[in-house]
Amino acid sequence: MDFSFFLRLLAAFACGVAIGLERQMRQRTAGLRTITLVASGACLFVTLGVLTGNGTAGVTQIAAYVVSGVGFLGGGVIMRDKGSIQGINTAATLWCAAAVGVLCGAGHFVPAIAGTVIVLVTNTVLRDLSRLINTSPVNTADLIREYVFTVVCREQDEVHVRAMLANAIATEPLSFQSLSSSDHTENGDMVEVIATMRLHPKYQYMLEQVASRLSMEKGVSSVGWTGLDAEPTPE
Repeated sequence: MDFSFFLRLLAAFACGVAIGLERQMRQRTAGLRTITLVASGACLFVTLGVLTGNGTAGVTQIAAYVVSGVGFLGGGVIMRDKGSIQGINTAATLWCAAAVGVLCGAGHFVPAIAGTVIVLVTNTVLRDLSRLINTSPVNTADLIREYVFTVVCREQDEVHVRAMLANAIATEPLSFQSLSSSDHTENGDMVEVIATMRLHPKYQYMLEQVASRLSMEKGVSSVGWTGLDAEPTPE
């Protein structure tokens, strides 16, 4: 039994090192040591169920608790930065490393090795494939982006500018979201009109057309627009 214990722990350690090396080379939050510890720890917990002689039910219960515990670790490496979410792939890798450790602890070495290979292929080959897909033309991407359109004009021209802006962005494919006005911070005689809209990035040229049209108005001093982070269109 002692030899079997060391064999299982060594297998979990080796699989954890294999997965962790790839993460460490890419300088991810959870690298070589973290993933190796997750795989080895999962193996130790499951081996405990085997050594105590609780049978398959005991091992299964311990494995379920391991999955829950790794979920907390995965949540710790997920971060939100400027509207984008980072670390989901690392969290998923931690989850898979725990699964590999559980398989090793249960003595299922072939499935554990197969799982390790799948994780490595996913984080290497499929990584390049996903990048290739992301570099495809944006016209074919199923995306929607929010844009903020800003116009600074004279106070007496505010109503006219708001009407022009509302008419320009109230037609398809522009999806009108909001329109507001406020005093310009640098000049009290000027008003800042802000409109938000949503549309596919391939229609950005329409925003430039609206900006060019408004910039020709006598009372308008500046026109600009900013695109926020794109997101998938709802299905």
